[in-house]
Amino acid sequence: MSRKRMRLLVGVLAGVLTAAFAVAIPVGPASAHGNVISPASRNYGCWSRWGDKFQDPTMATLDPMCWQAWQADPQAMWNWNGLFREGVAGNHQGAIPDGQLCSAGHTQSGRYNALDTVGDWKATTISNNFTVQVFDQALHGADYLWVYVTNPGFNPATTALKWSDLTRVAVVGNTPASQWTTVTGGVQLNIPVSLSGRTGRAMIYTIWQASHLDQSYYWCSDVDFGGGGSTTTPTTSPTTPPTTTPTTTPTTAPTTVPTTAPTTTPATGACSASYQLASQWSGGYQGTVVVTAGSAPIKSWTARLTFPSAPSIQQTWNATSTVSGNVLTSTNATYNGALSAGGSTTFGFLASGAAATPTVTCTATT
Repeated sequence: MSRKRMRLLVGVLAGVLTAAFAVAIPVGPASAHGNVISPASRNYGCWSRWGDKFQDPTMATLDPMCWQAWQADPQAMWNWNGLFREGVAGNHQGAIPDGQLCSAGHTQSGRYNALDTVGDWKATTISNNFTVQVFDQALHGADYLWVYVTNPGFNPATTALKWSDLTRVAVVGNTPASQWTTVTGGVQLNIPVSLSGRTGRAMIYTIWQASHLDQSYYWCSDVDFGGGGSTTTPTTSPTTPPTTTPTTTPTTAPTTVPTTAPTTTPATGACSASYQLASQWSGGYQGTVVVTAGSAPIKSWTARLTFPSAPSIQQTWNATSTVSGNVLTSTNATYNGALSAGGSTTFGFLASGAAATPTVTCTATT
């Protein structure tokens, strides 16, 4: 064998060995987008309620429609901001068949199909005067937004949604992101809607035509008008979105739901961090870490989790993480580093192997 071919072979083998022993903590999608955060869309609501405990079997009885969606494709929730189609050119009804409105016509290779499933989805209680809050994580802005409500008598628990079931109740024209309200992690547009005489269950359907290219977003929000106008519309800003999307998700249901209290390490000044086992199953577990600022605001934070032995971390979200030996070091994402005095944020991870409780420390800049 020639020396040139020998050097080439050695280089290839070195690359293979480097890849084999590297700890892979995947990054999230190249760009993020948005969703309706109130009244929460189906997949955003499932993520916000169950993202930290998506393997918890109690979801099957407490929130069965979310349970079936997580079982069908967890990425529909982790990618809560990616429910869109491209190249529709405004022909929304032509692109999306009846019965497939919530999945945007089985977009993204069917990732969101379970959102079309007919059943008793968790509903947000609203009044006849409510606000649709659209969160734009990527600052796309809007060519337009259209808000629809289902016609009186439509029952989303028993009927698949069709275009003929909808009446448009609000329109927003061209609105660049600079005109939206700045919130943590992006911008938000509040669209007021005023109806009269509505009671009972319904669905809100929102179309967002983003401005950066021909990209259309479609969201189903389940609502309950109650007695017809006396309830309060939620006005909460979006919860902190994850920065990474798991590439693999455990499929075995957890055998134990932990009930232990978080293990907390007091802060040496600027911040503290606590760890809790969120769930575990045969061959893996999920951990959650809460980072809390001390008596003064902080600009950024770093949490270090020291395990009894080297952890096999598969994915992390809401933080940028590295593993060295038996230490997982996680630093804040761009949107959750600045915390007010006493404020907190969370990040999580999936790991393979038996669950282990780490010692947690936190440092911050003020």
